[in-house]
Amino acid sequence: MTPFLEIRGIRKQYGPVVAVQDVNLTVGRGEFMTFLGPSGSGKSTTLYILAGFEQPSAGDMLLSGKTVLNTPSHQRNIGMVFQRYTLFPHLSVGDNIAFPLKMRGWSKADITERVRKMLKLVRLEGFEDRKPAAMSGGQQQRVALARALAYDPPVLLMDEPLSALDKKLREEIQHEIRRIHHETDVTILYVTHDQEEALRLSDRIAVFSKGVIDQIGMGAELYANPATRFVAEFIGDSDFLPCVVTDVVGGKAAIRIGDGICVGAIPLHGKAMTGGAAMLMLRPERLTLLPEETPHTLAARIDDITFLGNTIDIAATTGDGNRLSVRLPFGHQALQGLQVGAQVRLGFDPAAAHVFAV
Repeated sequence: MTPFLEIRGIRKQYGPVVAVQDVNLTVGRGEFMTFLGPSGSGKSTTLYILAGFEQPSAGDMLLSGKTVLNTPSHQRNIGMVFQRYTLFPHLSVGDNIAFPLKMRGWSKADITERVRKMLKLVRLEGFEDRKPAAMSGGQQQRVALARALAYDPPVLLMDEPLSALDKKLREEIQHEIRRIHHETDVTILYVTHDQEEALRLSDRIAVFSKGVIDQIGMGAELYANPATRFVAEFIGDSDFLPCVVTDVVGGKAAIRIGDGICVGAIPLHGKAMTGGAAMLMLRPERLTLLPEETPHTLAARIDDITFLGNTIDIAATTGDGNRLSVRLPFGHQALQGLQVGAQVRLGFDPAAAHVFAV
């Protein structure tokens, strides 16, 4: 991938508080990159430095090989969409979209044609004379997106743009954002704390934690091969069981769990010594329910069974008191006759599990 946008060693400090430290990232032209992480993890601060709203304490940001840090924010020609739309309430939809074009000295004829194209792009033809107050939240966000794209910026920054919308509308606008990205091929940097949103939209995801990037990769890669325990917990659902490392060979660990069950060849993260404590990570959908007499599996009691439409979530407690979640598709044969209080055995594929040193 040829770097289009480069973030090099960015650091931002507010007095004694380090908000971002040593963030490095390259983004290809036309890529959809999402910054994912909890509140306070540094993702929005990194975005604001690129937008020019904040100045870094150290590091550099380059667009097409040239630094942007010496350029005022209004001259960087970068599009921005916020959570709260930031539309001008006294202007019509058409005038909101036209505003950045007028500021750039476009002719009236070019503005009229561009506004028409932008309304078509966001599927709001016929809304040009409407005021923002007369529109739904989703429609207002589409107008904000059209305005941000009107002057054809090389990069579009989006900071939690859908967090104020309800779930159904959020999913609808996610689909529209993905479609618009495919049609325009604009480079997008998108900030969210919602893992499902990140997985649905992104080409790649940068997972932020405490001011640093823990891991960068495609959604499937982050889910299947988390580099840190934080990534394992933040991407998808996971359970952790205490275990003891009995051997380490070629980056994989053999472990002992609970009531003496030994399992080998599990991917190991971090440095673990033989005999040392570790945590075994298991995904709910990779656990299987087995008959009570199945050997070399975890003994457990069923505590709860929850119907969630196309899946069934099962809460279980192992013999030594650890909680686990099992997720099965609706109608799975293992669910037949299963009741709360039943004693079962839980099995898993070692290749789909992970061990994290503690």
